[in-house]
Amino acid sequence: MIKINLLNSKEFKNAGWLICGKVIQMLISFLISIFTTRYLGPSNFGIINYANAYVAFFTSLCTLGINSVIIKDFIDYPDEQGKTIGTALGLRAISSFLSAIMIVSIVSIADRGETETIIVAALCSISLIFQVVDTINYWFQSKYLSKVSAVATLIAYIMISVYKIILLILGKNILWFAASGAMDYLFIAAVLMTAYKKYNGPRLSFSWKKGKDLLGKSYHYILSGMMVAIYGYTDKLMLKQMLDETSVGYYSLATAISGMWVFVLSAIIDSMYPTIVNSHKIDHKIFERKNRQLYAIIIYISFFVSVLFMFFGEFAIHILYGDAYLPAAEPLKIVTWYTAFSYLGVARGAWVVCENNQKYLKYIHFCAAAINVVLNYFMIPRLGALGAAYASLITVICTSLILPQFFKDMRQNVKLMIQAFLLKGIK
Repeated sequence: MIKINLLNSKEFKNAGWLICGKVIQMLISFLISIFTTRYLGPSNFGIINYANAYVAFFTSLCTLGINSVIIKDFIDYPDEQGKTIGTALGLRAISSFLSAIMIVSIVSIADRGETETIIVAALCSISLIFQVVDTINYWFQSKYLSKVSAVATLIAYIMISVYKIILLILGKNILWFAASGAMDYLFIAAVLMTAYKKYNGPRLSFSWKKGKDLLGKSYHYILSGMMVAIYGYTDKLMLKQMLDETSVGYYSLATAISGMWVFVLSAIIDSMYPTIVNSHKIDHKIFERKNRQLYAIIIYISFFVSVLFMFFGEFAIHILYGDAYLPAAEPLKIVTWYTAFSYLGVARGAWVVCENNQKYLKYIHFCAAAINVVLNYFMIPRLGALGAAYASLITVICTSLILPQFFKDMRQNVKLMIQAFLLKGIK
């Protein structure tokens, strides 16, 4: 049995603040999303999620992989934290602006003549620019001050929730809801910057030398991030192009429901990340044990939740979203199992950085992207949204457990995951 003492007091408190903040956000989001999803209907809901798939796709490019190495840089160079944050913000701002332009251009070509879809994509893409400020979250995490970012994000989330409620009351059209994503990140950016100043965050500065150093460490993550985006979001893009936006709506609801709780996993991973990085410098056995502990928590929590969705998912959709969304029930039963394998891949990040095995990720994710596109190409015409769900599940299993076996230096990580599943070496 996995006990909570797998996390030390700092990690537990840090994760606790993240989880509490996210629980409140989830409850607010859950209630508003029910009314919003019902109000929009499968078709309009599908259009917004289609546009957001492009945003999510380019988000991995916009981060430039820096988020995967920035905490380690804080630890290695504590006197340069202001320069690190400022440089990361500058580089991400440039990439985000260019990405927003690319999204509008691509959608204008792929969905020529669909004016509403193009405008929705343009409005959604603005959020990329404001997302840049979430870099500051990593500074709070490195200081075990996640309570600050959790409260700041919650305040911003309450503000955007009020905005969405007003839209529902006034009966606004899809364009207003498309803009809500950008508003969300604008509020978060404003509150995070205010919190950063209040807690005397180091003075921000930009350095091309620091930028070159960060990109030198993170460029593997840029390529792998693009590949992850391909197999993570092409399902929605291909559903729209091969079928219609309604199918995107069904599939998006299934993925949204299955992912509504994963903030718990994200909070645990984010809280244990600094400890895992520090333990690598002290004792390799402790380092591996900490990784096994993290993997075990992710596996067993995810499996438990997936079983619940298997049995009660259809009933929940019927009660909460109405019969119009019942076709989402079958994809939900499949895509829910995606979570465990997906977040094992996320949790692997600390091990990969510490063991300096970033170079293998681009090959693993390139193969995974190719597998996913091929599976979607053959499965979507035959099974629709259910085919996209099967393609995603098969792909993420390959990414976490099968493809790493082809690289000698990555096999140890797969071994740690298997040991975690068997609850071996976690104490």
